[in-house]
Amino acid sequence: MEPRSGEHRALAGDLRRLVGGRLLDPLDILLGDDEPSGAGGSERLRERLEARSREWADTLLGENDQAAAYLAIRLVSALYPGDAPFDPPAAWWDTPLGRAVARRAGHPAASAVPVSAAAAMLGITRQGVHDLLRRGKLERAPDGGVTTASIQARLSARSAADPRPIQGGYA
Repeated sequence: MEPRSGEHRALAGDLRRLVGGRLLDPLDILLGDDEPSGAGGSERLRERLEARSREWADTLLGENDQAAAYLAIRLVSALYPGDAPFDPPAAWWDTPLGRAVARRAGHPAASAVPVSAAAAMLGITRQGVHDLLRRGKLERAPDGGVTTASIQARLSARSAADPRPIQGGYA
């Protein structure tokens, strides 16, 4: 198997931290670990999480767009449950998982987002988004926002042209 990229390692680490903190840690608190040997169910789950986080990163960064989009939506649904639509703060889009979700699924809960959210998803300024809209590089939604499909297409094209991790800069 080829060596993992820095983006892959960062994404796998982010997934491991999020799933561990949001799902496994609460289970540890509620259920405890009854096995005195230290090799209880909690340790086995964390070992599975270690391997699974690498597999998830493979899928999210891989060639199969449909599998990546479905996984991105499943992860967001499991990690951020709630009755309200998923609406992360702007800083979330700059995390390894946020960047992967934006690139592979767009915004999982919205077909269009405000310019400020588009800027966060693209890692650029709001002025940069306005410029891309004016030049026809992004699509304006009827409500004045930006379509998530055009954001996702821009991120995917940028990723294909330059496979390095997307972190800030002008899109």
